[in-house]
Order: sequence, then structure tokens, then C-alpha cells
Amino acid sequence: MADQARISNLDSIEAFRAALIVFISKTRVTLDSVQDSVKKTRGWLQSEQPAFWATQIRQRQNKLDQAQQELMTARMSEFVENPAFQQMAVRKARAALEEAQEGAKRTKAWGRDFDRTVDPLARKVDSLRDYLENDLAKAVAYLVEIQKILQAYNETPSPSSSSPS
Repeated sequence: MADQARISNLDSIEAFRAALIVFISKTRVTLDSVQDSVKKTRGWLQSEQPAFWATQIRQRQNKLDQAQQELMTARMSEFVENPAFQQMAVRKARAALEEAQEGAKRTKAWGRDFDRTVDPLARKVDSLRDYLENDLAKAVAYLVEIQKILQAYNETPSPSSSSPS
């Protein structure tokens, strides 16, 4: 019976180590992308969207004011018997303004709720990053040590199989 294990292939450990390094690298890039997306979305909700809706509200208010002025002028004019077109324009402009106000209200609510909703998930991403940076990096180092130990073990001469009687 053999007193020494025979290790014939250390390539699988090297292949696993290489695959682990690739995994760490790709995962790091993905986590960076996730964090960037969270920051961009936060900025979009807290600055870009409120500014967009404020502009839309101003523009739509101006259109409503103009439509109401045209309706008033049409009612006072002796040439326009039925100002239905102007009334329809006022209703359309009022609906557009209400839509913009609702968009601003929704954006404000989303901006207020964003951190409360996203922070628990962002903490999970951070803990995954810690695991990646610490534990998996140690695992790569351990695999290198295992390779060295097994290589040294393979290079040690086997005990002679003949025993003196």
C-alpha cells in the first residue's frame, strides 16, 4: 500500500484560480456600474426631473393663459357666435398643465422615497463588494499557497518501498 498520495494534475487548481480572478474582475465592473446607476438615478430624480417639470409647468401655464385670453376675446367679439374651438383649447391646455403638475408631484415623491427604498439594496451591494475585495481576494491567495504546497509535496521523493526484514 502506498504511503504517499499521488497528485498528478495541479492544472485544475490553476484553472479555478484564473476563473476566480476573472469572476472578481467582472463582478467588480458590474458593481461599479450598479453604483454609478444609483448615483445617476438619484441625480436625475433630485435635480433634472424637478427642473424639467418646473419648466413644463411654466410653459403649460403660459399656454393656458393664452388660451383663456383667446376665449375671452372670442366671447367679446361680435364676429364669433360660438367659441367652441377656444373652449376646447382651454380644456386641452388645462389638462396639459394638470399632467405637468402631477408629474412634478410624482417626481417629488419618488425623490423623497428613493433613498429609503434604494439604501437597503445599496448596502447589500456594498457587502458583496466587501466579500469580493476581502474574502475572494484571500481565496485567490490561498489557492496560490495550495499550489505551492502541492507542488513541493509532489517534488519530495517517495519513501522507498523496500523495507529491511
